[in-house]
Amino acid sequence: MAGKLQGDPTAELEGRLTLNPLSHIDWIGFALLLIAGFGWAKPTPFNPYNLKYRKFGPVLVAFAGPISNLLAVVLFGVALRLVAQFTLLTPDNLLVIFLVFLMQINLMLALFNFIPIPPLDGSKVLYALIGERRPDIVQFLDRYGFYFLMALVFLFGDLISMLFDAVYGVVTGILF
Repeated sequence: MAGKLQGDPTAELEGRLTLNPLSHIDWIGFALLLIAGFGWAKPTPFNPYNLKYRKFGPVLVAFAGPISNLLAVVLFGVALRLVAQFTLLTPDNLLVIFLVFLMQINLMLALFNFIPIPPLDGSKVLYALIGERRPDIVQFLDRYGFYFLMALVFLFGDLISMLFDAVYGVVTGILF
């Protein structure tokens, strides 16, 4: 939607401007999610040459995903608070567990996508800041970023989990 608002019809033309989750599944990423606990979805397509804002247009498109994840955290947090306030549901209730899980996964997705390694959204911010001055870094990250990302996840997964847990604790402290 962020691309479309800037004049790029690419996502809409490819049938990706939908809330239908089947349109966004990358089957290899989904299989790895089931097998290894880590996966991915199809990236939202956009053509940077169609964007109204040439330099920071890709950044706005990239921020759309993590911002929607953060909005989902707030929405599910409010729902959880309402459920807790107006019902007698206990923390082991499936609805409560489901809402907490939705908050956790959306917060993890938002934070993870801000990492400035391609193909994550944070790389678009990095590229906007250094792209013209250091095209060699951009080219290197485009070529090898995926491998750095996999190394980060598999070698430092426990550290990443600890960081996510700390941020989740802060967020739930704010909401509750």
